[in-house]
Amino acid sequence: MVENLRLAFSLFFAGNNFLKNFMLKCVFPILLFFLCASLFAQVKKVVPPKSVIPYSESLQAVVVTTKDWSAVQGEAQMFERANDKSKWKAVGKSFPVAVGKNGMAWSDGLNELPSDTGRLLLKTEGDGKSPAGIFGLSSAFGTIEKSDKINLPYAKLEQWTECVDDVKSSHYNKIVNRMQVGNFDWKSSEKMLEIKPQYDLGVFVEHNAERQAGGGSCIFLHIWKDVNTATAGCTAMAREDMETILYRLDAKKNPVLIQLPLEDYKKFQTTWKLPKLK
Repeated sequence: MVENLRLAFSLFFAGNNFLKNFMLKCVFPILLFFLCASLFAQVKKVVPPKSVIPYSESLQAVVVTTKDWSAVQGEAQMFERANDKSKWKAVGKSFPVAVGKNGMAWSDGLNELPSDTGRLLLKTEGDGKSPAGIFGLSSAFGTIEKSDKINLPYAKLEQWTECVDDVKSSHYNKIVNRMQVGNFDWKSSEKMLEIKPQYDLGVFVEHNAERQAGGGSCIFLHIWKDVNTATAGCTAMAREDMETILYRLDAKKNPVLIQLPLEDYKKFQTTWKLPKLK
């Protein structure tokens, strides 16, 4: 490719030696630099899979329950335990949340799916449902600067921060910076800085952690519009409750979200060793 470019320059400026020498010595190296930079920027890097920490090793849990599978209002309570052999203890008071506009649907998280869970009962992209199950709470984001109060990996939202919901993209279900990611291969995404005040503070929920196409994407804990406004699939709450949760979560304690309709929570409470509700 390099020799072809050099030959093309030589032939094009064959009648003007000064201009030819100028192009070959000055312009050609600059064009070559940008060409190489562009090519290398588009190379897909192999990202090693995240190590999955089982729920049994978690020492923090945000528990969300709703009245039934179609309910959009629910209640949340935070729990902690001293070690993986200790009993879960409630931390603080419970508070209201809003979930997906179409309720909940099962998702393949850290829990085993019930044997009677068919494909039609699983969460899919764009279904307006929040994921039901147990999920890691891996990282946080927001519009504020990271402070010592935040003990999760944190990303400050910028103009080009997007969460990719294009099922055909190699970055599906990932938060990326459009100007830094290199392989820009999506047609649909959430421009996160524009979603205010909901994304002023948030926590990434490890739903569809394997990023299966169509399995659902961009699920967060975040600030709500109000108690009566459901989400597209996230779990939303008042700003003060979001702040309390965010500043309490600690990556060293492997925090999780446990989210189920109340009847199913009680059904799996013993076998999954879930925190005891009041």
